[in-house]
Amino acid sequence: MALVFLTERAREKVEGFRAGIADAEEQAMWVEVTGMQAGAFAYNLSLKPLAGAAPDDHVQEFGGLSVVIPARDADALRGATIDWSDDLMSGGLTVDNPNTPSPAMAPPPADLSGPLAQRVAQVIDQQINPSIAAHGGSAELVAVEEPTAYVRLGGGCVGCGMATVTLSQGIEVAITEAIPEISSVVDVTDHASGSNPYYEAAKK
Repeated sequence: MALVFLTERAREKVEGFRAGIADAEEQAMWVEVTGMQAGAFAYNLSLKPLAGAAPDDHVQEFGGLSVVIPARDADALRGATIDWSDDLMSGGLTVDNPNTPSPAMAPPPADLSGPLAQRVAQVIDQQINPSIAAHGGSAELVAVEEPTAYVRLGGGCVGCGMATVTLSQGIEVAITEAIPEISSVVDVTDHASGSNPYYEAAKK
């Protein structure tokens, strides 16, 4: 039985995003839980190499598109449906999830005073922000919980349909190449608040 379901409409949209990046056939759609917001799970939907999946991660195939659900998020996403909405105000990829988070669930502590966090922040300030500023975007470090850095996108990146590509192909690559201790970057942006939301929280 499939862990999650991806509608054909959503698959076609993701395939469209994937076609515009390098090594498209090697990229998979990753569905990850980043925390909770307003009593519901918050998600990061991104394109990342399928080769990065761990042996215990869940990989599903939808018409040639691989969908990866990290093992740690399997229970939280079990039975969820990922769809695409063309609504002008709240369109984009949507996650309809029958599961709700435990009240105890919380994001990692925002301690940015350590040397590792300072190094990540420096990469964001000196390498990433000057690049995405040309497109009206910005990025800030929210927290570091080795080996993961949590970032929030701002400006034109909020709700942008290509935000996931910016994260996986630009921001994550820059940080992980500069800082070996970091192996993944999670986007905690509330993209549903953008003018063209790429995804939104589950609707009850």
